[in-house]
Amino acid sequence: MILVAKILFWVSIGGIIHTYLLYPLFVLILSSVKRKDAAPKTSGYSPSVAVIFAAYNEESVLKEKIDSLLASSYPEDLLKIYVGSDASTDDTDVIAQKYADENSRVRFIRFDERTGKSGIINHLVSICEENLIIGTDANIIFNRDTVNHFVRHFEDNEVQMVGGNIAYFQKDNAGIAKQENAYLSFENKLKQGESDLWQKVQGVEGGLYCIRKTAFVPIPPLTFMEDFYVTCAVLKNNGKVLFDKHAMGFEDVSTLQEEEFKRKTRISIGNFQNLSRFKGLLWKEPYPLGFAFFSHKILRWFTPFLAIASMIAAFILHNHLFYLNYLYLVICVLLLTILDGLLYSLQIKSGPLRFVGHFVMMNLALLNGYIKYLKGVRTNVWQPTKRNQ
Repeated sequence: MILVAKILFWVSIGGIIHTYLLYPLFVLILSSVKRKDAAPKTSGYSPSVAVIFAAYNEESVLKEKIDSLLASSYPEDLLKIYVGSDASTDDTDVIAQKYADENSRVRFIRFDERTGKSGIINHLVSICEENLIIGTDANIIFNRDTVNHFVRHFEDNEVQMVGGNIAYFQKDNAGIAKQENAYLSFENKLKQGESDLWQKVQGVEGGLYCIRKTAFVPIPPLTFMEDFYVTCAVLKNNGKVLFDKHAMGFEDVSTLQEEEFKRKTRISIGNFQNLSRFKGLLWKEPYPLGFAFFSHKILRWFTPFLAIASMIAAFILHNHLFYLNYLYLVICVLLLTILDGLLYSLQIKSGPLRFVGHFVMMNLALLNGYIKYLKGVRTNVWQPTKRNQ
């Protein structure tokens, strides 16, 4: 029993250390040696491009979003915008229809019943005739050259998908803005490393990516994390998936912990959906694809379970001073998390302490999402995350 507990403890701790420290270090160090410019030289390659996105009650950002697309430096006659309203109840439809009436480059489709992002994306892809599709969200603002940075990669016929770089901004460091920004910036660096090393990025941001229409695989009903589903489908079909730090979009990062918890719960549901669908990637190509999938994603998703397993093992081994001290450390982390939650509720900044609370919150959301996944997914309709706090 003691030996089993020791094995369980070190396997659990090793898994957490590997996914959050060893794998990122491996990728970043190795890619720094092999790194090449993520932006190939420009050429005369100019395919037709469709920008598609679903919108539900996005009146506060929709005008700025469409204006940023219409201001793109990409040739006007080769760029079209498709907006799908998921039965919006605010002025989203009015705004989108006005643009469609005044500009032939904008096409507006209203869905009379809540459909969910996946269903809207499937429909918009099915009706567009352009060669490349840029998937985005209503609150992601493009700069003038975003489309150009995406397009130039596709002159290589093996490139099937390119993830963009979302830059997060906020008016101040209220709530969890600073912590979320730091985590997402870290993820972008890791994706860039995977792109430079293997051309097998483990997931693109659903708010900013580009894919060949021929590579798009329709998303199953009730799917959360449709961006990761589409990415895995491309990897399963041996396509290259890149990340381009120059293809930028801008988003106001969420500052409300409760909103971020809900968003990460939805992400967690999608993670486990996609794991059940694409677990074969682990042995399809053990290295680098299986290694990256396991290290970057699967271990990350199972971190709360690994943490619980380590605590159970340490409790069994508490007669040994090392494992007893580990339990004390866990108790301290939990108490600090409770303290951070209290300070957050009082709108008091807690400095570095908030990073501890944010990490625990992320893993609680993963656990919550797994429980919801086990109960069964009955709908994937969404509410936009509250931003611009």
